[in-house]
Amino acid sequence: MASLVTSPFTLPTSKADQLSSISQKHYFLHSLLPKKSNQSNSKSSIRVKCAAIGNGLFTQTTQEVRRIVPDKDHGLPTVKVVYVVLEAQYQSSLSAAVRALNQKRTNASFEVVGYLVEELRDESTYKTFCKDLEDANVFIGSLIFVEELALKVKAAVEKERDRLDAVLVFPSMPEVMRLNKLGSFSMSQLGQSKSPFFQLFKKQKQSAGFADSMLKLVRTLPKVLKYLPSDKAQDARLYILSLQFWLGGSPDNLQNFLKMISGSYVPALEGTKIEYADPVLYLDSGIWHPLAPSMYDDVKEYLNWYGTRRDANDKLKSPNAPVIGLVLQRSHIVTGDESHYVAVIMELEARGAKVIPIFAGGLDFSGPVERCLIDPISKKSFANSVISLTGFALVGGPARQDHPRAIEALTKLDVPYIVALPLVFQTTEEWLNSTLGLHPIQVALQVALPELDGGMEPIVFAGRDPRTGKSHALHKRVEQLCTRAIRWAELKRKSKAEKRLAITVFSFPPDKGNVGTAAYLNVFSSIFSVLKDLKRDGYNVEGLPETSEALIEEVIHDKEAQFSSPNLNVAYKMGVREYQSLTPYATALEENWGKAPGNLNSDGENLLVYGKQYGNIFIGVQPTFGYEGDPMRLLFSKSASPHHGFAAYYSFVEKIFRADAVLHFGTHGSLEFMPGKQVGMSDACYPDSLIGNIPNVYYYAANNPSEATIAKRRSYANTISYLTPPAENAGLYKGLKQLSELISSYQSLKDTGRGQQIVSSIISTAKQCNLDKDVKLPDEGEEISAKERDLVVGKVYSKIMEIESRLLPCGLHIIGEPPSAIEAIATLVNIAALNRPEDGISSLPDILAETLGRNIEEVYRGSDKGILKDVELLRQITEASRGAITAFVERTTNKKGQVVDVGDKLSSILGFGINEPWIQYLSNTKFYRADRDKLRVLFEFLGECLKLVVADNELGSLKQALEGKYVEPGPGGDPIRNPKVLPTGKNIHALDPQAIPTTAAMQSAKVVVDRLIERQKAENEGKYPETIALVLWGTDNIKTYGESLGQVLWMIGVRPVADTFGRVNRVETVSLEELGRPRIDVVVNCSGVFRDLFINQMNLLDRAVKMVAELDEPAEQNYVRKHALEQAQTLGIEVREAATRVFSNASGSYSSNINLAVENSSWNDEKQLQDMYLSRKSFAFDCDAPGAGMTEKRKVFEMALSTADATFQNLDSSEISLTDVSHYFDSDPTNLVQNLRKDGKKPNTYIADTTTANAQVRTLSETVRLDARTKLLNPKWYEGMMASGYEGVREIEKRLTNTVGWSATSGQVDNWVYEEANSTFVQDEEMLNRLMNINPNSFRKLVQTFLEANGRGYWETSEDNIDKLRQLYSEVEDKIEGIDR
Repeated sequence: MASLVTSPFTLPTSKADQLSSISQKHYFLHSLLPKKSNQSNSKSSIRVKCAAIGNGLFTQTTQEVRRIVPDKDHGLPTVKVVYVVLEAQYQSSLSAAVRALNQKRTNASFEVVGYLVEELRDESTYKTFCKDLEDANVFIGSLIFVEELALKVKAAVEKERDRLDAVLVFPSMPEVMRLNKLGSFSMSQLGQSKSPFFQLFKKQKQSAGFADSMLKLVRTLPKVLKYLPSDKAQDARLYILSLQFWLGGSPDNLQNFLKMISGSYVPALEGTKIEYADPVLYLDSGIWHPLAPSMYDDVKEYLNWYGTRRDANDKLKSPNAPVIGLVLQRSHIVTGDESHYVAVIMELEARGAKVIPIFAGGLDFSGPVERCLIDPISKKSFANSVISLTGFALVGGPARQDHPRAIEALTKLDVPYIVALPLVFQTTEEWLNSTLGLHPIQVALQVALPELDGGMEPIVFAGRDPRTGKSHALHKRVEQLCTRAIRWAELKRKSKAEKRLAITVFSFPPDKGNVGTAAYLNVFSSIFSVLKDLKRDGYNVEGLPETSEALIEEVIHDKEAQFSSPNLNVAYKMGVREYQSLTPYATALEENWGKAPGNLNSDGENLLVYGKQYGNIFIGVQPTFGYEGDPMRLLFSKSASPHHGFAAYYSFVEKIFRADAVLHFGTHGSLEFMPGKQVGMSDACYPDSLIGNIPNVYYYAANNPSEATIAKRRSYANTISYLTPPAENAGLYKGLKQLSELISSYQSLKDTGRGQQIVSSIISTAKQCNLDKDVKLPDEGEEISAKERDLVVGKVYSKIMEIESRLLPCGLHIIGEPPSAIEAIATLVNIAALNRPEDGISSLPDILAETLGRNIEEVYRGSDKGILKDVELLRQITEASRGAITAFVERTTNKKGQVVDVGDKLSSILGFGINEPWIQYLSNTKFYRADRDKLRVLFEFLGECLKLVVADNELGSLKQALEGKYVEPGPGGDPIRNPKVLPTGKNIHALDPQAIPTTAAMQSAKVVVDRLIERQKAENEGKYPETIALVLWGTDNIKTYGESLGQVLWMIGVRPVADTFGRVNRVETVSLEELGRPRIDVVVNCSGVFRDLFINQMNLLDRAVKMVAELDEPAEQNYVRKHALEQAQTLGIEVREAATRVFSNASGSYSSNINLAVENSSWNDEKQLQDMYLSRKSFAFDCDAPGAGMTEKRKVFEMALSTADATFQNLDSSEISLTDVSHYFDSDPTNLVQNLRKDGKKPNTYIADTTTANAQVRTLSETVRLDARTKLLNPKWYEGMMASGYEGVREIEKRLTNTVGWSATSGQVDNWVYEEANSTFVQDEEMLNRLMNINPNSFRKLVQTFLEANGRGYWETSEDNIDKLRQLYSEVEDKIEGIDR
């Protein structure tokens, strides 16, 4: 109880009054710091900012607040203790223990100083630490899991280890654990020794159960060891007792701990008998409540006590009160640093929710969760939602995690699982002032890892006091956390008929033809399918129209109407007064947008909310950023706040429509990309203010885990994955088809007299198809030898096969309609084309090539070179793969084409060796001798994949989320590389950011870099490129486990080094001999999403580049150093600063805005686009001052870009190519580099394509041509799109607009691409009418884009064509305006 009396929560009235009056004046969080800092707020925040610039690190606290020096005049020996810990919760407890000992003045006086691991980044702090160790007696370390800092601790302590009287290290990295020394006891053999103690460390290293068995051992061992005579046993016993004292954490326990260690090991006290008590043991796990008389081991006992509480109000006693489970860290409770836990418990109870706060002492919380939160008899959860206040993964804390075990426990619990965060490495003020928000290591440990368990809503609920190190609640944040947890709990308790759901659709760029945009998704058909299902399920969906077309009509009202006209359906008009009273942050938006209502989403008097209501379901259109059409705003380096219309939309949804949940429909809106901290939002961050207290469910494409993660972290979304449309091979059409027929007749007739004649036809047809840009063709009449003829035909053939086998997603996905088995064949063929050595699976092409004694890699290389027999063999292998897999799929499906229970069918197939359908198929080909065992292993795997591809859980998961259940987490990414992405309908997560790049990714990266350099040398007179400018994307690095990151490291000649836990936080240089070439300089442009997800890796890259710049190597062998020296001299700065090469946007801003300018035609000339790129992308990350976040370094950025000989990007999965999304050209600096280079030379531009097993490096123009041929101009693709109706027309228009984007940034689009597109979509009368009738707004944009391409000089064409387009434009305008002429 004592702890409660001193906690601030006994003063509710005065405190609350002060708080509410403050929060009415400013909406922002800064006012909610503990009072003392509030008075000096203006001063202190300035002070901290200066300090941040001072050492540039995340925390400016120092060891001095943890230093206690005793009076020297008592003639007692002094014992000096130095400790290093991860978190500060031991600080107050240990300081109290030392002060109490020094007051008693018996036997010894104690001097103590403590460091937080994070502080050791600062050089001067580290020096002080080393100095403190020089005269220390005892060193204590605990939870040291950050490798670079662990190595610093190890280096410092190792120097003094033999001199120190005792070294005690509690669970940490093995390197630090080996420093332990207590008399004859040491752990230097950790992991090698035969003794049972070490076996324990070895045996269960992998699992988090290790922590539990360790705790059991800690309880029993001292009793056993007491009776063993040897010193060694006694020393081991004292080590275990120390661990008990430490885990017991209270000041009493720590006093006895210091007495025991100094009495036993400090020479000055030898012979003095120092009495100490045994450790006071607390429960290892159980239930704790600040008002309860004791900790409980049994949930029934706790609930009995809870039911008899006298202080509880009636709401709490009601059997209908929601129940919230809390997960706490035992060390905070025993060390008395629990005021932030108390605040959450009190807040929940004040809001009428019962709490069951469970804790665990180890790092595995899954046991206590199952024991204390699940009713052993009914197996139902006692809680309606659960909040973990530890911030750690459920199993394994900061060390090794066991996610499958965590998911198993949470699935049994089956309630929403929220993981909130206490600040660990920063003080409250440092976090508030930081644009990054949370410290990157905390993001890795406490945001990324819990996401793998299915945790959501990383809300920062507690801060840390810089002086005492104690945690304190951030009241506004605690209120929000508790309200959101109760709102999730309500979903479990409310009936379906009364639940209200706000479905939100997007509109990019803002235009009538774009309402309901989402990647790969047919939005309105999907919403229709979801609503029909919810209606069947008992939700109130009154007045739902009969078809999805009618639904579009009703939401958009009159499809033909312009967006700016009032014909979009207005669901609500919000007066300015009402808006201001519902939107506390409205005044903060005026700086960017002036007074409400403004001119966006408004009629001049009211703010308009667009959408339509059906019973308890509202379908609303999310407003857009609002600055898309304003070239001046697009130039600002930081993004603008949301506009009044945007804020009004979310105020309406939460406070007028009173939604129980919002469902954001498809990838992706703009809520999560609004300005604010990167991770760990404060009240002043817009995504946090906008989403307010509404549970947020978000349908996200399974192949986009990076942006889904931004939605999870910044808008607290429960992201549910949906499948991208099934892929098909592009196939051949028109002239390309003719070419393929000519080539097969050449193969059968080449040795007759007709060979020469057929080659002439091949050459002329290839020229008609514009293949002469990709393949060097001789003149038509030219006589060439038979060998040369084969080579020409081989090269054309290879190009056609590349087009034919390109994968494309056909049409758009509809939620709740999984692909049929036959549609899944192309996907399976591609899954089968990859070797998976880690699973012991060989690829199908590999198995088939082996049959003929060939290696598939050789065949790929030969085919790339155009060797005719290799091109033909590769075609046969591809055909045989497709045939064998089709035969297999046909056997596992019924007449309707559905997959019948694959398991049974498979066992019957696999049972009869001879009857296996793939063997039957191959027996009629030249591959009849293929290795049966390898085939069987592969097809078992494909059978599993087939089951996953056709599974349908997207609707099921949505309903689970809306019913307040747990949605199982799963990785996002490319289903072909990683079939674990399937089935969809999982809560998508990214990966542990410290796990990349993996060894396999480094292997692939080397191959691509070598091919890139080879290609650049061939096109640049044999010279190496000195600098390559490239882009790092978030999603690509998740899908490929860091391949493009690995490419950058290999270019500069370094390799990543993983620690014991497989985390990559270090690099080492590769010698020039091993590299065999100069180190290539790089300019790295990280997307805003990459910056948010992989800030640790940006730190790693920056350290690597600077390390290479400082190597003592000749300039001609180290271009990084060469350029850094030149730039340092020109700019008058240090070489380290001149070697800045890792750039991105300012924190909280995304993209260069070139995409918005191009999509909205709001730009004057290319110079303007280049200025946007420079102003938005010139923010650098500095590993020497990581806490400073992104700082503008435009001069260095421009100088670095001006040395680029090549620009480079990666394509990593078949669904997204260069013209499918605007991100790729948005990040392309080709024309900009040309303008910056002194010689004005255009850099070569390359695209690496690792979408198939045969990785390619192509030029940008080759890739754009391949893209145009396989998508925009391919009947298979555009007819697939047209089948999706309204949304399909928009997809066609989008591809053309993105092609213009490439013309604008790189000038690498051939004239014929526009010419052919014009003849496909405009010259063809029938096609033109279809487009105009299905979606006139998108068709108008298509016509406008053709005219723009011509007007900007990207497309030269006949006057007739242009006249026809102008005339068409006015016809469509009239049709849209509803004018009949």
